[in-house]
Amino acid sequence: MEKQVAIFSDRIEGKALSQFYDAMNQDYVVQGALMPDAHAGYSLPIGAVVATRGKILPSWVGYDIGCGVLAVKTSFKLEAVRNKAKAIFDRIYRDVPVGFTHHAKARQWVAGESLATSDVLRSLLARKGMTDLHTLGGGNHFIELAHDESDAVWIVIHSGSRGLGHSVATHYMKQASGGQKAREGHYPLDEDSDEGRSYITDLAFCLEYALENRRGMVSVIENAVSREVCVGKVQWDSMINRNHNHAEKRADGLWVHRKGATHAEDGMLGIVAGSMRDGSFVVRGKGNAASLCSSSHGAGRVMGRGEAKRVLDMQTFKAEMMERGIQARINESTLDESAGAYKNVFEVMEMQRDLVEVVHHLQPVINIKG
Repeated sequence: MEKQVAIFSDRIEGKALSQFYDAMNQDYVVQGALMPDAHAGYSLPIGAVVATRGKILPSWVGYDIGCGVLAVKTSFKLEAVRNKAKAIFDRIYRDVPVGFTHHAKARQWVAGESLATSDVLRSLLARKGMTDLHTLGGGNHFIELAHDESDAVWIVIHSGSRGLGHSVATHYMKQASGGQKAREGHYPLDEDSDEGRSYITDLAFCLEYALENRRGMVSVIENAVSREVCVGKVQWDSMINRNHNHAEKRADGLWVHRKGATHAEDGMLGIVAGSMRDGSFVVRGKGNAASLCSSSHGAGRVMGRGEAKRVLDMQTFKAEMMERGIQARINESTLDESAGAYKNVFEVMEMQRDLVEVVHHLQPVINIKG
């Protein structure tokens, strides 16, 4: 293939490779890369980064527009958080809707009122978007209180644009494919078409919505922890936020689509999320051009949720979490999120030494799952 391709692992499954090369064969594609956590996804592998000219593809961004990770340092004391871990855990579950639940009343987001949107998005927002704001969701989304090597306590949140982003993605996937429903495949929108411009506008809104979603949850969590340990607060100037489902236009005119991949320009801070057991990594990008200035977004799944619940052992899951003293929901509902369902995140980090350097390893104390 004449186009520039980089694959940062020799352990990528066949289906993911097939999806990736099928995408690379599209005539509007210029360059692509697969991150070391890559695995098969919808239309494009999770962990793929693909640059196009003149075209933007809603299916390559995916349903959870703006899904990403926010991490912020706090002044809470680790010992105090450990001592009150169960009470904090219970309070967060009470105060933050998780899974398919949402707020009974619409949330306020004054800054969002001035952002440009299409009529379609504005209608979606009015119908359900504001009750989903500041909620976690399910699947691999999480809230963690974790500590770094100096025992500083961090709040880490992995979540996205909730039902709003899903509805926006569905609408534009239908438009791109010309069908009555969203279809998997490579269906581009011309960046200068009416539909393309509307998608770009709504994409930008959903990225801001996803950030506000995570930021709002931080405030709720700060209040929950403060009520239990009293002393401490969020240090907002330390906040790191990186989307890993997005498309952005570079100065050279190329659209870089990241599907489960983290932006990693030279010197840029980001977060690579691991499993419930292994925690996350604060990283600094190296601006690797072959990766389109990207890194993995996490460890990457090695088995689907159904397979994980059939194959993985509950006793091992419990023992690993208890050994590390992690307060979490450890039962059949979260077995598919245990470490065994994922690649070894430490091996993934080793494979991307040319992409990022590790600044902190954030080890979980409390984990909240949907």
